[in-house]
Amino acid sequence: MNKKILILVSYIILFINSNLLGNEKNDNLKIGLLAPLTGEYADLGNSLLYSLQLALEEIGDEKVFIIPRDAGFNEKDKLNEAIKDIKSQGVKVIIGPISNEDFNEVRKYSELIFISPSNISPKFTSNIISIGISLESQLKALINFIKKQKKKKTVIMFPDNNYTNFIERKLKELNINEMKTFIYNPNPQVLTGEIEVLTNYAQRKRNLELRKKMFEDKEDEQSIKTLEKLEQLYTLGDVDFDSVIIIDFGNNLKSVLTSLVYTEVDQKRVLFTTVNQWFDESIFYENTIKNLYYPSVNYDEFRKYNKKYFKKFQTYPNEITILTYDALGLIYYAWKKNGKINSINDFMFKNKIKGKIGTFSFKDKNVFQELDIYKTENKKFIKF
Repeated sequence: MNKKILILVSYIILFINSNLLGNEKNDNLKIGLLAPLTGEYADLGNSLLYSLQLALEEIGDEKVFIIPRDAGFNEKDKLNEAIKDIKSQGVKVIIGPISNEDFNEVRKYSELIFISPSNISPKFTSNIISIGISLESQLKALINFIKKQKKKKTVIMFPDNNYTNFIERKLKELNINEMKTFIYNPNPQVLTGEIEVLTNYAQRKRNLELRKKMFEDKEDEQSIKTLEKLEQLYTLGDVDFDSVIIIDFGNNLKSVLTSLVYTEVDQKRVLFTTVNQWFDESIFYENTIKNLYYPSVNYDEFRKYNKKYFKKFQTYPNEITILTYDALGLIYYAWKKNGKINSINDFMFKNKIKGKIGTFSFKDKNVFQELDIYKTENKKFIKF
């Protein structure tokens, strides 16, 4: 980390602790932050600090301040030391941990409340509330969208990797029985062959050849025109689905999209959807797909946040920092609403809460985001 960044981080820590130095009254809202402020993930930790500074400035309440501590990343000893230090300051609620792998560790501190940006589970788990963009929220948004498009046969596609069991469990919990699932090998050399089977590609090619032979020896004008049209095709016949949900990212997602187009899946008939891509502009250069739909946070708010962040710090934020920005807003809302925060039950809001990423709803100890549907078209993200 260069000297300029070190000075800036030091300034932010001083800024968000200034109220603590000047006022120790009980009516203050003290919020802890567990972040990797040193080591390999220090940039992420510093980005979280910057984000919370922006949130504090927007709230504009001098009784609110943050106590940040270096919790490392998947370092149990450092995490426990940070929690104990924060707890000693009289803090009741903490933003973090960043990784769900630390959940078992923080459950030991039952007297504290942890608001995590993790997206693994939308449930209130013991003393932890996860506000990440959960797979459940994304799938619900996509399924509602697909139904509105009057699609009847959907295939949910996802790779065979470390997250396969997790995805299968989530699908079972959502009771999505009417949709077919297709697990593929992420290796591009194997993937195309598997998708050829899914799309019945070989048979559809044979269908075309048989159809062409019917007109090859005919000389009437209609047969000649029909054969000319058939010569423009690579396959003949529809696939046995009219929409896909691809749970994948980056180059793996692009490989799946390319394979679907290669096997002649009709984009006019089949709806292509995927999960949250955080407005990854590299998808613009995937020229094989004309329209790709996915659920996401509010794009206008996301752009405003990034612009404000860049103007303040001359760098762009990590995507998950907007979640911690909203976490501070949720904590502040609960504190103002109840006068204090005693337990995790103080976050069981009856009304929906609007944040930067979208609208939160809290029901039966579950957190869901009402996500918008966007599509990529002409190198733009367009709200559907």
